[in-house]
Parts: sequence; C-alpha cells; structure tokens
Amino acid sequence: MALSSRPAERHRQVSRQFTDRVRSVQSWDAPAPVAGWTARDVVRHLTEWLPAFLATGADIRLPAGPSTDDDPAAAWQTHCDAVQSLLDDPATAGRLLSNPHTGELPLDRAIDQFYTADVFMHTWDLARATGQDDRLDQDFCSQLLAGMEPMEEIIRSSGQYGPRVPVKEDADPQTRLLGFIGRDPEWTA
Repeated sequence: MALSSRPAERHRQVSRQFTDRVRSVQSWDAPAPVAGWTARDVVRHLTEWLPAFLATGADIRLPAGPSTDDDPAAAWQTHCDAVQSLLDDPATAGRLLSNPHTGELPLDRAIDQFYTADVFMHTWDLARATGQDDRLDQDFCSQLLAGMEPMEEIIRSSGQYGPRVPVKEDADPQTRLLGFIGRDPEWTA
C-alpha cells in the first residue's frame, strides 16, 4: 500500500468521510456487508481493535468513550478525535509501534497503513448498510489494491479478509478493491 507522507492529513480526510456516514445513520441495526455484522458493528470494530493495537504495541492508551451499544455516533467521534490528536501531536513522529506480525514501525506509519486504510474500506460497509453514498476515492482504491495484491496469501491467511469475490477485469478500482477484500460489490441490505 502506498503510505502517506502526511498520515495525520490522510486520517483527517478518510475519517471525515466515515464521520459523515456515521452522522447520517438512521438504523444502527441495519445489516452490513460483513456477514453477521450490523452498522453498529462496523463502528464497534473500528473503535475496539485500534486501542488494543496501540496499547500493546506502543503503550498508548486512547481515552475511553461511550459504548457503541449506547451511542455509536458518540463512541466514533470520541475515538476519531483521539486518533487525530495522536497523529497531530509532534511527539508521535518519533514514536514506534512494535508488533510480532508487523515488526517495528513508526507509529504514524502503522496507524496510516493498518487503521486509516481500514476506516477507508469500512466506509463502504457503513454506507452500503445504511443506504448512503458509497463511493470511495478511486485513486486510493487503486493504491490500496496495488499494495495488497502482492501480499494476498498473507492477507488471506490472516482471517481478516474473506475469499476474493470475482469482478469483471475492466471493473473500476473501487469494485476491484471490494472484490479483493471479500466484499460483493453488488451487496444490498
């Protein structure tokens, strides 16, 4: 995946799009494209995995927000603001994150590579689950796909992506990315 030279700015842009979708959700119990998930679970996933990743890999504790069960929008906003604050902090540039699967990486790079990209992809899930605009930035879709395809075996073995969904060879970058990560681009609730 093409890493950003400005991880804080990329997070700001990507999370703004996700936040716009969060603010427009009418039913948090709407089914999502990930089997067994609802719209609420998309937010739960993003607000729960990163804090543990940061705590174990960089000894960083993000402030706790409301539960996604009680108020998914507030839970997201608290979490999003905390991540942005971390990325905007000049001290973050000198910090490292250590993980047995990824090795040692600059903290802002780790957030950009693993978390911000995840928010970007899950924007489609939340939008599709809730009947909102599900268009993603085509250039970033192309960059993600180009970075992920050479690691397909590792990605598939992680269990975090479903089997590749076949799409037309001439499909647009978003459709190809969705198929690669195991989403049916034609999925509807």
